[in-house]
Amino acid sequence: MLTSDMKKNDPILEVKGLKKYFPVRSPLGRTECLVKAVNDVSFQLYEGQTFGLVGESGCGKSTTGRTILRLTEPTEGEAYYQGKDVFQLKGLELQKIRKQLQMVFQDPYSSLNPRKRIGDALEEPLKIHHLGTKKERIDQVMDILDKVGLSIEHFYKYPHEFSGGQRQRIGLAKALVVNPKVIICDEPVSALDVSIQSQIINLLQHLQDELKLSYLFIAHDISVVRHICNRIGVMYLGHIVEEAPTDRLFSEPLHPYTKALLSAVPIPQPNIKRERIILRGEIPSPLNPPSGCVFHTRCPMAIDICKKEVPIKKEVDSNHFVSCHLYGG
Repeated sequence: MLTSDMKKNDPILEVKGLKKYFPVRSPLGRTECLVKAVNDVSFQLYEGQTFGLVGESGCGKSTTGRTILRLTEPTEGEAYYQGKDVFQLKGLELQKIRKQLQMVFQDPYSSLNPRKRIGDALEEPLKIHHLGTKKERIDQVMDILDKVGLSIEHFYKYPHEFSGGQRQRIGLAKALVVNPKVIICDEPVSALDVSIQSQIINLLQHLQDELKLSYLFIAHDISVVRHICNRIGVMYLGHIVEEAPTDRLFSEPLHPYTKALLSAVPIPQPNIKRERIILRGEIPSPLNPPSGCVFHTRCPMAIDICKKEVPIKKEVDSNHFVSCHLYGG
């Protein structure tokens, strides 16, 4: 267990063995089976850095982020923020930690109250945490609006009066207004046009440098995370199957699933062709995941042991981890 006296090289956020199972109940209320949305996920996020979680839709990325913040309660595991297990905190202790851990949602419009002016919506977190006087709260909101590239006049407008990119800036402002240390970005650019995506990513990087923020960046587009993440974890059916520094993951992918994802990334040079790896079949249901390696039903390199034994996470190279039977015991 981590101690409360954090060392400089300790992670600001460490997740260990996180599991989140959702019960499927019969009409009589009995639990018939479990949806294993997140199944034994572990990773570390360091101060001032960005850790990316990528994978196909339904692999458990967003559930991981929401469970860390306890928007849904974990089934098992630990999540240490500066040495304190978030899952064990209650009452005022939990509220204090939540000020430091904020989230930017995928759909910025649904995360805003359509009946509230933006200024009031941004002031609300400050009221909840009892921060500042009325004037100080308004000044803080105005300052945050400026930081995310909006103007003072936007303070008095309603959510429907903004474009998608502007709404995502507002969602980011709402997370920033209480001065957090860690922000979980749940696919913050997936609903935006490509040109707007680059603006938001550049804004995130600028704010990270200015405010010393740490990001958990969740996305299904692996080419997007390349530009913002220091490390990437590749998820498949509730598991992280590979984790490595960004440059190494792109230059030397190890897991067959990672290789398939990277083969689908377009190359911006028409004369260069990349061999596309086509995965056969559909993603298995988390209601009844395959035995052994969860990827073996679609893996073009599967061997007999893959069907029987769950692969152990191995460090194949410095800080490059993979869960695959193809890489030594």
